[in-house]
Amino acid sequence: MIVAHLKPPYYAVIFTTIKADNTSGYDQTALRMGSLAKKQDGFLGIESARADLGITVSYWQSLADIQKWRENIEHTEARILGKEKWYAQYQLRICKVEHEYGFKK
Repeated sequence: MIVAHLKPPYYAVIFTTIKADNTSGYDQTALRMGSLAKKQDGFLGIESARADLGITVSYWQSLADIQKWRENIEHTEARILGKEKWYAQYQLRICKVEHEYGFKK
């Protein structure tokens, strides 16, 4: 689902991944992280597409909110597992969104 109710300015965390061969436990953890992120202060929404190249974009009110999410203990544990086990490569980008527009039939 596309998150369409956001009002700029806000922040987007773009997490792009290539999975490693061993993804045991990945799907359950990804679902848990999505559920947990939704409970964090400043969380605005999330969009995700996972295939050979995975892209997850989460939206936040502030950089401070993103930092608090980064410091969440369960999220920290998931990041460690990602580096050790699930990802062959990843890139994380944090962007300030100043303008947006969209279309829906």
